[in-house]
Amino acid sequence: MINNESKKNIFNLNERNFSVLVFSLFFSWLLAFPFEGKVLYAFLEKYQIDADNVIFESIAAHLMGLLSCSFFVKNIKSAKKFIIISITACIASTSVFLFRPETGWKLALIVGSYLAGASVSAWGFYFKELSASNERIKIAADVLIFSNIFMIIINFAAVNISVTAGIVISIVMLACALIFALKLSDNYCKTQDFSMDDYIKMNIKKPLMLLCFFIVLITVNSGIMYQVINPDFAHFQMLTSWYWAMPYIAAVYIMKNLTDKTNRTYILYVAIAMIGFSFIAFMILDRSVLSYLLIDTLMLGAFGVYDLFWWSIIGEMLDYTENPSKIIGIGLSANVLGVLIGGMIGSAIYNTGNSKLNSSVLALVILFVILLILPILHNQLSRLLKNHSYLTSVQEREKDVNVCERYKISNELTGRENEIVRLLLNGRTYKMIAEELYLSENTVKTHIKNIYSKLHIKSKSELIKMLSDKII
Repeated sequence: MINNESKKNIFNLNERNFSVLVFSLFFSWLLAFPFEGKVLYAFLEKYQIDADNVIFESIAAHLMGLLSCSFFVKNIKSAKKFIIISITACIASTSVFLFRPETGWKLALIVGSYLAGASVSAWGFYFKELSASNERIKIAADVLIFSNIFMIIINFAAVNISVTAGIVISIVMLACALIFALKLSDNYCKTQDFSMDDYIKMNIKKPLMLLCFFIVLITVNSGIMYQVINPDFAHFQMLTSWYWAMPYIAAVYIMKNLTDKTNRTYILYVAIAMIGFSFIAFMILDRSVLSYLLIDTLMLGAFGVYDLFWWSIIGEMLDYTENPSKIIGIGLSANVLGVLIGGMIGSAIYNTGNSKLNSSVLALVILFVILLILPILHNQLSRLLKNHSYLTSVQEREKDVNVCERYKISNELTGRENEIVRLLLNGRTYKMIAEELYLSENTVKTHIKNIYSKLHIKSKSELIKMLSDKII
């Protein structure tokens, strides 16, 4: 086990940066190539290959990789080995596309897509080990920003220079990811604020499944955008090749750097409005450059807000599992499933000949359902993840910080124990605490027994007497 001082040292090393770079470089290849990337589309167009079936098979393979990784990657050592092997295999499979499509090219794409999904899930071990839970929103933001910047470079080359240039740069990105992956350590043993028994007692299935349903709904609109909106502005080839993801990057960067006084909860509702206005604008505006800039800025900016939201939520959920690849895999598979469903719906709508009206109406209906679900999701997640910046108001966060600081006595109590103390002092019963923290009553009683022992007291009344003058 490593102590708090050791953890601080780990966080200051380049290990964390290596991890972010590995994932960002690898993820940029994934976004630019097998996951409906512009490189793959350009390749299929060059050789006049029907894209629909190829894209479906590639995404389906990626989905299977996300969901199956946790069955054979059980710890950080196996995660590192698998990531290195997968990146090497993806370099080989991508190299096949430097040549004319012959027998085996589709197999190479499917294998690469599957390994990409599994590797993304495996990276969950590093996401968890190299950061404290409250830091993961910034790591998620860095990954989303850098991967999209690298993706823009690949896309620009593929669209404006040649397909071969895009493929070569993709391979270079993978090679760099491999170099950094080799520098990653695989020797961590991180302390937790709760015992191993709590992994079993905590029930995160309900909030996780609700979050996944929410992600699917949000990303269905993303899939519709791919198949309906993007084709209508395809004539601005130069502009769309680089501007497309810029609002997304800007939104993530802004969300990452907001001050603690900013209530991010309200921004979620603003983002829903942005998506709605973008589809309305698509329905009523022409197909000019200004229309594209407005629609893309509103929509991709909103997707940036929401992607960072659910990425950071999943990041904090990693503390509630022994195998983080499972949580990462489930969460990101919801995103892939939403894009897949949205793409199928969008493709069908686009072929009807009235894509403007039909896609916009469907998107607005989905947004209405999201508005109904969001408060329920917020309630479920806020009970599980205390002080997450998307889930609590500024006043609640400040109060929790002040209270914790005032009754964290010589660091004798763990974070979980401090949380239980706060709930006790707010009048919660053992049963209520158990439900709120997703623990069993027996686990709560064990924690309280440990708290009393550490503070050398015997009852709740003594606890109140000890701390009453320190609580706001």
